[in-house]
Amino acid sequence: MSTVRLTMAQALVRYLCNQFTIIDGKKEPLFAGLFGIFGHGNVTCLSEALEAVQDKLPTWRGQNEQSMALAAVGYAKAMRRRQIMVALSSIGPGALNMVTAAGCAHSNRLPILILAGDVFANRRPDPVLQQVEHFHNPTTSVNDAFKAVTRYWDRITHPEQIISSLPQAVACMLDPGDCGPAFLGLCQDTQELAFDYPEAFFAPTVHTIPRPRPDRNRVAQAVELIRSAKRPLIISGGGVRYSDANREVADFALKHGIPLAETIAGKGAVTHDHPAHVGPIGVVGSTSANEMAGAADVIIAIGTRLQDFTTGSWTVFSHDAKFVSINAARYDAVKHRALSVVGDARETVTELEAALGDWKADAAWTARGRTAFKSWNELLDQHQKATNAAVPTYAQVVGVVNQWAAPNDTMVTAAGGLPGETAKGWRVKSPNTYDLEFGFSAMGYEIAGGWGHAMAKKGDGETIVMVGDGSYLMMNSDIYSTVLTGHKMIVVVCDNGGYAVINRLQNFKGTPSFNNLIKDSRVKQAFAVDFAKHAESMGASTRHCESLADLDAALQWARTTDRTTVISIVTDAFAWVPGDADWDVGVPEVSDRPEVQEARAHHDTIRKKQRIGV
Repeated sequence: MSTVRLTMAQALVRYLCNQFTIIDGKKEPLFAGLFGIFGHGNVTCLSEALEAVQDKLPTWRGQNEQSMALAAVGYAKAMRRRQIMVALSSIGPGALNMVTAAGCAHSNRLPILILAGDVFANRRPDPVLQQVEHFHNPTTSVNDAFKAVTRYWDRITHPEQIISSLPQAVACMLDPGDCGPAFLGLCQDTQELAFDYPEAFFAPTVHTIPRPRPDRNRVAQAVELIRSAKRPLIISGGGVRYSDANREVADFALKHGIPLAETIAGKGAVTHDHPAHVGPIGVVGSTSANEMAGAADVIIAIGTRLQDFTTGSWTVFSHDAKFVSINAARYDAVKHRALSVVGDARETVTELEAALGDWKADAAWTARGRTAFKSWNELLDQHQKATNAAVPTYAQVVGVVNQWAAPNDTMVTAAGGLPGETAKGWRVKSPNTYDLEFGFSAMGYEIAGGWGHAMAKKGDGETIVMVGDGSYLMMNSDIYSTVLTGHKMIVVVCDNGGYAVINRLQNFKGTPSFNNLIKDSRVKQAFAVDFAKHAESMGASTRHCESLADLDAALQWARTTDRTTVISIVTDAFAWVPGDADWDVGVPEVSDRPEVQEARAHHDTIRKKQRIGV
């Protein structure tokens, strides 16, 4: 057997460089690059290996380990899981900074390879700098925290171990049913050790993402159930996008006259004006989709994990409705007594299409969906139109940005008030141009994830980041990163004076405003941050807007700039597009406040509407 002598770090890097994938018929590196911050746990060995291959596996230096890993998550989402980024940290706090991003990737079923330095396998210098000692278990390090938020976890204590571990990590990240983050803890002394690796381990390997076909009997049962439906509804989830099943699902819905609603992750699989589309479903959904969900007798859930914001905590459906759940992940497919059809979304829908033949839903049901969606669009128009109010609403700002955006521009946002306002009000013009991270609702994803999107787009349209002032203040340093690296974004900061949407929830459940808006927090004196000046100090082009007209002009200018551009605008903290789905959150059973008592009584009525999941 022919071998090559390399350190473990060198061998790991060489292996990554020899993994490839097929994207749109073209062979591409499976690992597009690496976000890394070096420290004593990785700089002497891994940086030596990475420096030698920087033309094959480019290393991008971020400003914060969490935001780097979130950028990797954004990249994976932009590439629809067909290409992967690596996030690298030293040990201790650097590693722990990435745990939140790992949770984000895990919740959203997205691949990212996380590499973190670890303690010494030989324990000779223990305790090393940044080591957290566990008196009862010396094998435990901070990297054990990743076990809760990764699909694959390993600690490399001997150089030979990567021969078995790396292929398993890659297989996990490419498996559509088990996709998620993979983690390797790299002991510092193991990184330096040389080993005679088989040359075959480094053979160039082209990976293809598997498309598991569904069980024939389950397909037949699904066809029988769909044929029995009087009022069927499709819920299109993120799995439709990752399976590249956009066209198949859209054509299936149109041919069979089945109204199509979208989840948060699935939004953008079809365009807003597709004839079968009835809008987003759930807590931040549309009145049209929620109306259809409440009346539907058979729900065809495709590629969705049916989280509570989709189901309204399981209140938006009739108790008698039946579910057909098409999902590559068995765990997701079997939820809520669904007829589970485990398989790839595109292949399963294709088989259903062939088996259903010319069957169509009742024309009156199809027409009801179109009528409901027309009314929803009229409601959006009403809330998004300009008024003479001194401070614009989120809905108005979203409307201006959406109208200005080109079909190939991508909008990125995450936690706070913008999820509701964009899920409802962003009218998608081209497939796969909308990214709302709400599987984990990670504040700080917006700008970091935007960096990943801008990197993936390679200049094909703008990356538009919409972010609230709260998320901006939590994580903004990748504005500097994108200016340094030349990955332009247009960032729109909506300043409503704090955590306004959670203040809304607090008030709705009976508690007075407290510790959410800046003015209601324990501060010496409330004042506004000048976000334009702050971003300018990081090298961005900037403007502050006083009105919707200013915003429109600033957006036109932003398209002409040569770097990341930040536009700030003050927005209303209390005006929102209405929603009509319920959400189950804890409300005190006992309180001296009449408002809380009233909210609790109302919440009890919500819980009576919930479907039982067994």
